Amino acid sequence: MSPVPDILWYTRTPNPTPLGLASQLGWFHDEFRADGIKIFTLEETPDPVLRQSRNDHHLPNSFRQGGNVPAIWARSQGAESRVIGLNWLDEYQGIVSAPGSGVIEPRDLRGRRIGLPLYSNRIESRRSEALHGFLVALDLAGLSLSQVEVVDVPVEPSGGPGASPAIHTGATSPDSQLLSSQNEYELLVAALQRGDVDAIYLKGDRGLELTHETGAHVVFDISRDPDPLVRAHNGTPRPITVHQSLLDNHPEIVARFLARIVAVSDWAAKHPYETLAYISRETGGKVPWVKRAYGDDLPRRQTTDLADTAVAALEVQKKFLLKWGFIQTDFDIGAWIDPAPLEAARRLLSEAAVQAL
Repeated sequence: MSPVPDILWYTRTPNPTPLGLASQLGWFHDEFRADGIKIFTLEETPDPVLRQSRNDHHLPNSFRQGGNVPAIWARSQGAESRVIGLNWLDEYQGIVSAPGSGVIEPRDLRGRRIGLPLYSNRIESRRSEALHGFLVALDLAGLSLSQVEVVDVPVEPSGGPGASPAIHTGATSPDSQLLSSQNEYELLVAALQRGDVDAIYLKGDRGLELTHETGAHVVFDISRDPDPLVRAHNGTPRPITVHQSLLDNHPEIVARFLARIVAVSDWAAKHPYETLAYISRETGGKVPWVKRAYGDDLPRRQTTDLADTAVAALEVQKKFLLKWGFIQTDFDIGAWIDPAPLEAARRLLSEAAVQAL
């Protein structure tokens, strides 16, 4: 067996995740302080090679929770990752149009220009979820992608080309550690306001806030579809992944780390106001928009499991990404998932509860 690592790395996206809550609560440091194991986020390191593990999962002693597109992409590229938990949280997913455009409902998209975000040298998670959203709306109207004009809208993270869009909202930018997704949405909205496109896709609390700030019309909100597999996209479900080598060599460390994430469910349900405040800090959004975008039951949706529906959604996502060229190599979703760490984490929590009596 390899030596116990002296550092554990983790990363998450600026979205509501149980891992993000556990991080803000300081639970990972609490768990491993006595072992002398230091905990760092990949966002903290200035090393671009290390930071790249946020996408390709190459760091041996690392965990990740975030959108499923980068996780699926990395696995399709041969990454030695395993899914050890999933969180399902529906969120606002709006196909929106400019006021007065005449695009009121999905059938009005026929012959119109839909804007899809275009990146340079990035995993196209935002483009994939925008395409998925439009395909759902078009299918609802009995239309196909060939009946609309796809317009590429170049978007870049903060500091990249076009990072200061001329967007008219009358509001200041949110205070957030990670502004790339907000900037991407602002560039899309700017394209809509200029008349470059007739409809765009926005999601989450910032997407909902921009929809209202700019007076955009919601053509269709995918989150209202009754079929969970239709609602599935990059953000639903959000997998927790771990590097295979850490799981092989130190399964007890993986179980302890995961147990802290699983424990978030009970804590969040008992502390709804604190949970909303933490998630607002995580996303960079304001609490009222967080509640509206993710639902009033947000604190009760911070669960971690491997539910059949969530696993099926991963399969649906993988097939979608393969069909539309976002990934090139197929793989077995079932073989990617390892339920043993979640079972071990639950045992640890049960034992701790008994000892606390």
